[in-house]
Amino acid sequence: MFGIGISRIQSSIMAKLGFVGLGLMGSPMARSLLKGGHEVALWSNTRANAEKLAAEEGGKVCASPAEVARNSDCVFICVGDSAMAEAVILGQGGIREGGRKGLVVADTSTVSPSSSRRVHEELAKAGIDFLGAPMTGSTPGAIKGTLLFMIGGDEKVFERVRPYFELMGKKLYFCGGPGMGLHAKLTQNLVLANILQAFNEGIVLSTKAGIPPKLMVEILSDSAAKSGLVDYKAPFVFRRDFEANFSVKWMLKDIRLMLDSAAELSVPLPMTSLCAQLGQMAVNEGHGDEDICATIKVLERLVGIEVKA
Repeated sequence: MFGIGISRIQSSIMAKLGFVGLGLMGSPMARSLLKGGHEVALWSNTRANAEKLAAEEGGKVCASPAEVARNSDCVFICVGDSAMAEAVILGQGGIREGGRKGLVVADTSTVSPSSSRRVHEELAKAGIDFLGAPMTGSTPGAIKGTLLFMIGGDEKVFERVRPYFELMGKKLYFCGGPGMGLHAKLTQNLVLANILQAFNEGIVLSTKAGIPPKLMVEILSDSAAKSGLVDYKAPFVFRRDFEANFSVKWMLKDIRLMLDSAAELSVPLPMTSLCAQLGQMAVNEGHGDEDICATIKVLERLVGIEVKA
């Protein structure tokens, strides 16, 4: 309780923060930092996103990630993949270019663990501290400030910036050294992807057999097969609402990271490999920008039915 109290006191002291990447997740996360009373320097590849947030909450729009770093003591990042993360951190006009010794960089993107470790090593040469801190909770969690973070890096560095994480998330897990938060995140998404595929197959099978979809989900929810993911996503499927909270294309990217990591560690992932193939089919059929629950459309097309209330 004493530690929590200190964090709350520290989070009330205005800090100079930065945020790079203001998409579906980054914008509400940066908004939470601004509402926490902090100065926040903003940069997005889509400048209009930064300008909109600055107009609404008072953040400072910057011309580059380097400028964000020059105006910050701690910079958060939320971008799409490993290449994007390395570009905004280590590339021309990147955070390293504008950073100074003692700056903390926290990358909340889901990227390759090996890429995250490489960034950690490069920033350390400049005296810049780095945390790989992927999160989960999708867009609703980012908006509500209830994300779950999995952090890898130096624990003392994490404790220094913990109060800022607490403005964006309610559950913070320190997982170990560089890259370990990403291993945890990929494992979490691996289980999520396979559960979703099991639901897709099961609900298409039962619907084809003539069991009402809502009844089937009630049975699942009252049995050992109960899943929070199924309980949350099924209503979206039933009303055919596939607006993205977490898109198919980004889940497919994460599945490929899982397979790459598994190859490095000599771990077979047979079911996850199949998920990658079905995810690719969904993207090929035009569902890449839709929510992950839109992956059910592949099986629906093959079977000739539609799962709805």
